[in-house]
Amino acid sequence: MASVFTKIVNGEIPSFKIAEDDRYYAFLDINPLAKGHTLVIPKQETDYLFDLDDELLAGLMVFAKKIARAIDKAVECKRVGVAVLGLEVPHAHIHLIPLQTEADISFSNPKLKFSQEEFEEIAESIRKEL
Repeated sequence: MASVFTKIVNGEIPSFKIAEDDRYYAFLDINPLAKGHTLVIPKQETDYLFDLDDELLAGLMVFAKKIARAIDKAVECKRVGVAVLGLEVPHAHIHLIPLQTEADISFSNPKLKFSQEEFEEIAESIRKEL
């Protein structure tokens, strides 16, 4: 059975897409810790980040860097943090989270709620910076 992220890549589940190429996909987290919280995934469904082959893993980080730079320009923050947990969805992924303080990257923090329109506006503001 395909992961929820594979279903997003395949267009079976809608997402607030930031960017994609032939190997990677970036989209807004729908349960964000901060405005602009983005997930970056390889399109290849692999459960564990460190099971990706070296080339795919390196490419994922380079793709994530472009997204992080755009987030940094679009969302007021001191830095864009990176987190890899990989426990909730069996598909390798990186969280890019705009930070004001280190505490902003705590996954025990309450998740923010945005309307469909707010998510669209956030995604568009990031895409414009790519």
